[in-house]
Order: sequence, then structure tokens, then C-alpha cells
Amino acid sequence: MSKQDNFRKQVKSIYSILVVSFIMVLLIGALGVMYMIDPSVFSYKKDTPDSKVVNVSPENDDRDKIENGIHLRTGLKDGEGLMTVVNNCTNCHSAQLVIQNRMNQERWVETIRWMQKTQNLWDLGPNEKVIVNYLVTNYPPKSKGRREALTNIEWYPLNE
Repeated sequence: MSKQDNFRKQVKSIYSILVVSFIMVLLIGALGVMYMIDPSVFSYKKDTPDSKVVNVSPENDDRDKIENGIHLRTGLKDGEGLMTVVNNCTNCHSAQLVIQNRMNQERWVETIRWMQKTQNLWDLGPNEKVIVNYLVTNYPPKSKGRREALTNIEWYPLNE
């Protein structure tokens, strides 16, 4: 075998490697384009159920049901302005946060101002008065005071 034949063999093998590499790059590129167009093409789950739109009629809608004076979805007390509070307050936080914070009118207004200043709460407009009235009526501050005096206690002497 001459040097020239050996050189041709080497060039031919390098050429074959380059052609195979080029085909691989094209194939990977085509698969990448397919994935960008529709990622579900590469999904293994083909037997997923179709989603259904459920039409809930107002008479069967239990989201705003009230039992024993309590709004079931939120746990808030029923009263004038309840739905205004639900629609404006529970968009950002749980109703439990409202229930646990019992304040007077001044403190509720201060809290609303704080939320507007620091938490991006929108301007409540005329709803603010309705909300504050509902909160003051249903969640006023509790007077805590001192505990009752201890009675009927059997004291024992401490040994030093």
C-alpha cells in the first residue's frame, strides 16, 4: 500500500465522520425545532383525560353558602358587608388573618392604609367604609384584662 492510498483512506474516513456529524447536528436541530413548536410531542403520557368545563348554576353554587351565621368558604361571620370583605380582603390573604386580628375602627383604617402603602392594596373607594363597619361590628377588640384571682388553692411550704 502506497502512501497515496493510505492518505486517501484517511481522508475518506474523516469525510465520513464529518458527514455523519453533520447529519446528527441536523437531526438534533430538527428535534429542537419540533420541541419548541409543540413540547407535548415528546410527552410519554398520551392517555391523559380531556378537561371538561363544568357549568355550575347559581342554585347549586355552594361557594357563598352560609350555615349557622358563618360563611363556609372563609369562616367569616355573616353580616352586612360580608361579600364586600370577601371580595376585597381574601384576594390577597386568608380570611383567618382577618378573624384573628380584632381591632377598633381607627386601627382597621390604619391597617388598610399600611396595606395600601406597603402591600399594593388598591383604593377601596366607598367599599372602605362598608369593610371597616363590617370588621368593627364582627371583629372588635376583645378586652383581655387580668385573669381571675386564684381561689381554693392548697399552698405548700417551700423548703430551702
